Amino acid sequence: MPLTADVKAELITVRDPRPTARVAELTALLRFSGGLHSIANRVAVEAELDSDVLARRVARDLMELYGVRPELHHVQGSGGRTGGHFAVRVIEAGETLARQTGLLDQRRRPVRGLPNKLTTGSRPDLSAIWRGAFLASGTLSDPGRSAALEISCPSSEAAMALVGAGHRIGIPAKAREVRGVPRVVVRDGEAIRGALYEMGARRTAGEWDQMRQRREVRAGVNRLVNFDDANLRRSAQAAVAACARVERALEILGDEVPDHLQQAGELRLAHRDASLDELGHHADPPLTKDAVAGRIRRLLAMADKKAEADGIPGTEAAVPVGAED
Repeated sequence: MPLTADVKAELITVRDPRPTARVAELTALLRFSGGLHSIANRVAVEAELDSDVLARRVARDLMELYGVRPELHHVQGSGGRTGGHFAVRVIEAGETLARQTGLLDQRRRPVRGLPNKLTTGSRPDLSAIWRGAFLASGTLSDPGRSAALEISCPSSEAAMALVGAGHRIGIPAKAREVRGVPRVVVRDGEAIRGALYEMGARRTAGEWDQMRQRREVRAGVNRLVNFDDANLRRSAQAAVAACARVERALEILGDEVPDHLQQAGELRLAHRDASLDELGHHADPPLTKDAVAGRIRRLLAMADKKAEADGIPGTEAAVPVGAED
């Protein structure tokens, strides 16, 4: 997804200098991109990332924040991934790192959500959690009816922790399961823009919002055009039906049609696309819209009554197929 790549490319450049924010981002990134593994009976911390730039940044942060030197590996795509991805592994000091980042508790049990000290942190720390989670497994779709910002989660507990962190900084996210995978989803257009802005993708947030507004304008124009087209079609069909009935009425009545009703009928046939109000202005002397409508109604009623008495088709029979509605 081009938009997803744009967001991640911008987020990679965001560098919050506060140590707690850096720890929050890195911990979320590790939690949502892989987490803990057992390699050779040792606890290993591993992150699987879709960018070599991001992998190198994670490795650098691990060295600067925790003093560990991770291994970097290029891995061929598998398990639904397209293309290759990059693994950042810490094996030698994996268990210590897992404890320090809160991925393991004091009893060596994996933490299924996020460390409580992170999800109750300051606004910059909470924004950093979302930034790290999106860099690890986030996607952004195009603006439109199905627009969504989504983050795939390693567990339902992690999803709920991310939702809670989001609500504390004004991101109205929801946790849901899609094809067996827990996800955190933001759908409202304004909420998506706000989430991007909070994470630090402010340029992309502005561009995404402009795209959304352009699409909304186009959709609004299309709705109006379709509405006008439908109205024009209905008006045209009504005019065809009305003229057909008037022609049949004059034919049925012949010389028996009263002069004032004949005048109204001939006005209708002479100005087929005109409104009743416009027909009244064409009359001599001018008539009101209601007067014209009343005369045409009486003309049709008189003709239908005579047709029924004579046993012949009435005015409705003259209406072409498709012009009845």
